[in-house]
Amino acid sequence: MDEYGASTYGDRIADIYDERYAEVFGNDLAATVPFLKEIAGDGAALELGIGTGRIAIPLAEAGVRVQGIDASEAMVGRLHAKRGGSAIPVTMGDFRDFTIDERFRLVYVVFNTFFGLLTQDDQVSCFRSVARHLTDEGVFAMEAFVPDATRWDRGQRVSATRVELDEVEIEVSMHDSLAQHTHSHHLIVREDGVRLYPVRIRYAYPSELDLMARLAGMRLRERWADWDRSPLTATSQKHISVWELDRPGT
Repeated sequence: MDEYGASTYGDRIADIYDERYAEVFGNDLAATVPFLKEIAGDGAALELGIGTGRIAIPLAEAGVRVQGIDASEAMVGRLHAKRGGSAIPVTMGDFRDFTIDERFRLVYVVFNTFFGLLTQDDQVSCFRSVARHLTDEGVFAMEAFVPDATRWDRGQRVSATRVELDEVEIEVSMHDSLAQHTHSHHLIVREDGVRLYPVRIRYAYPSELDLMARLAGMRLRERWADWDRSPLTATSQKHISVWELDRPGT
């Protein structure tokens, strides 16, 4: 495989992304879009890793002026091919450090996409870039999993995620607990061959994300277990976190 870069995941999975994750997302939009629309208010929104527009298109249809950033031309091509997708501006590039000539009431990133930044420095840089692009009342919202080291046995994991009559999906992962990295492959096995979809991430715990926010001049405003604002507990598998600018005297 060529060197893994910012666009690798999207370029490899773009043609099956919406179909593959349809069941995972389920009725997610019913809670996600109202949550984001509420905190965007009458301001503009920027999605980091906009992908195929799963969130951006319905959010725009709900009346929010949305634009995005993405490194994968294949994913953005899928977005712009959809009804309403061609009207959403996209800046092509890596969102670890970006400059856009606009300030936003909301910057958001969903479905663990933030963890696609593979070093702590890059993740801190992203927080700082976000802070530079927020209006005074702006916020940064993130959906991410809560790390669980027990998922791996001796630094590895192999699991079947789907078994059908003519198709099997398998996830194979290696885990580096010191670097907080996972290197994974999603394998789709059929009679006509095997397709490989590589995924590399650098995960972070909620407390570490809060420290990144502080380094960027932000503070935690709210944190939930899901978009429906259910309470976060010790057994929650993901979190929705919202940070705001830490203005003196506020």
